[in-house]
Amino acid sequence: MTTLPRSLPSTPFDRPRTTGAVVGRREILTPPSRLDRATRRRIVAVIDPVWSTDTDDPTDHTRAPREVIERAAELLTARLKPGELISATPNGRLLLQLRREDRAARPVRLQEMAYFALEVLDRLHRTDGVVDLGVGWSPITRKQDPEAAAKAAAEAATESLRQRDLQPRQDGAHVKARNPRISGWTAWRQGVWATVGSIALPFLAMVALYRVGIDVSTPLYWTLVVALGITALTIWAEVSHAFTPPKLPARPEGPAPRATAVIAAYLPNESDTILETVEHFVAHEYEGGLQVVLAYNTPVDLPVEAELAALEERHDDLVVLRVPDSTSKAQNVNAALRVATGELIGIFDADHHPADGSFERAWRWIADGHDVVQGHCVIRNGEDSALARLVAVEFEQVYAVSHPGRAALHGFGIFGGSNGYWRATALERIRLRGSFLTEDIEASMRTLDAGGSIVNDPGLVSYELAPDRVGALWKQRMRWAQGWFQVSVRHLWTLLRNPQLSVRQRLGLTYLLGWREVYPWVSLAAWPLLGFLAWRDGGLDMSTPLFVLITLFVTVSGPLQTLAAYRLAEPSVRRHKRWFVTAAILNLLVYTEAKNLVNRVAHLKQLRGEHQWVVTPRTASSTGSSSADDSSTSPSTSADTPEVAA
Repeated sequence: MTTLPRSLPSTPFDRPRTTGAVVGRREILTPPSRLDRATRRRIVAVIDPVWSTDTDDPTDHTRAPREVIERAAELLTARLKPGELISATPNGRLLLQLRREDRAARPVRLQEMAYFALEVLDRLHRTDGVVDLGVGWSPITRKQDPEAAAKAAAEAATESLRQRDLQPRQDGAHVKARNPRISGWTAWRQGVWATVGSIALPFLAMVALYRVGIDVSTPLYWTLVVALGITALTIWAEVSHAFTPPKLPARPEGPAPRATAVIAAYLPNESDTILETVEHFVAHEYEGGLQVVLAYNTPVDLPVEAELAALEERHDDLVVLRVPDSTSKAQNVNAALRVATGELIGIFDADHHPADGSFERAWRWIADGHDVVQGHCVIRNGEDSALARLVAVEFEQVYAVSHPGRAALHGFGIFGGSNGYWRATALERIRLRGSFLTEDIEASMRTLDAGGSIVNDPGLVSYELAPDRVGALWKQRMRWAQGWFQVSVRHLWTLLRNPQLSVRQRLGLTYLLGWREVYPWVSLAAWPLLGFLAWRDGGLDMSTPLFVLITLFVTVSGPLQTLAAYRLAEPSVRRHKRWFVTAAILNLLVYTEAKNLVNRVAHLKQLRGEHQWVVTPRTASSTGSSSADDSSTSPSTSADTPEVAA
């Protein structure tokens, strides 16, 4: 051991170690004698394991005996690096001092250690309950000594435990919260910047560069030609592959396993439709036995809760679970895992009605080795309004064409948040994370990164409701667009570095998470370029390849996708030919650019730090039955919900 000067005390930061070690809490939290560079690259982490109980309160839990936590600490040293420390605390937690190897606030190693701890604890302390981990961390800085970092990490672990998503969270004096003021003015300003600003500024920049002798029009011209060409060819390729959907595996031998349907709901928003949905699920037949779990949150007591309780008493396989500490759909789904008994778990929004035989069909895919199967979501209230009809066709373009076509082309599918079926063990490990606005896409990327398999089956149908107002649709699509952007920023480079993924999959991810975010801006770049060419040359040559390619892209690719959607659509939607004709025209004129605008504004919101989770308002519809010919449901209305999520 190196001899230290007598003026400096021996501390964990000063002692050279060849391996990680189990130590006492005091040794981890002893303040360093000097805050050198190595010390500043340390974090304090807390892993807080708990087990669910048999009570109806999802916040209730138990802890493992002290000897189990101490043994887990010993086993976790296998994942520690030289100089790193771990301690089992008297209150049943694991306290760690680790190197901070990543610059951003997402400690990959801590996440890996959390999963390893999950496996170790499950092996050491087997119970009937589901194990949850709260994982928190905080760095050691000049403003935050190890003791303060440990306190902040413990608070972050408590929040992680409340989310039930196994995700490391950080807290402490170093965390800078961003709470930008949001108003109608900010939204209007973002819309202007995303349209006029993104046209006028590039045009003025090209003019300014030209005046100093730099003409960027030629490279920009060919960049647009290549970009639009790639996009058009990709659409054609997806359409082509969509006509050869994956073949449904043969029925497995032996009895079907028990399954669980998890319905996630924010009740003030879905009180009009929830009883109809739950009754549809409890009447659903599945030979393996179907447990139905309604996991919901509500800030106030509602009359419909008494009706749900009465329905629970009449059906042994129905569990009505109120999650009092939840503010998101992800928390509701994660809380439902504590009571789920199925080997196969389907996740549904509160307006979904799966078709007969859905769980048998999903089980074939799971038994064939896949971890997740995403089905085909069909709008069931298309006759209610012109907006609902447009969304109905759009969903056929997405779920009947784009998703299965992309999965076949790129070699991976995605989980879309509802009408998705998980292997129970995979969902227990992956969980959903409410810190992302599109927790479904984020879970898909982590599943893919972990080597999991997701398949899209257009024949696995569930019927849902479309937003009935433009404002509701705008909020829904804004959340989707911003959530996709969050996932792209967080996961694209990580996935591209994953050696387990094939070249085809990496190309697909580059297009899905990279080009998908860039294209809304690239498509708009044609206008400032055309304006510059007209200014420079005194007019435009309409025979240039740019105009030919744009015409080909706009007039052929979009209608081609709509035609494919009509050919592959679910019968209850396909019978309405006028819907598809109208949608094709609207896509050409306004709807495609409106969706691009949503993406551009979503980018600005994310960069500004606006992270509001806004629910999509639901209404009971006049034609909102899962049966194509049933139009007997009486109409009703629902008020806009507050910006609290589920």
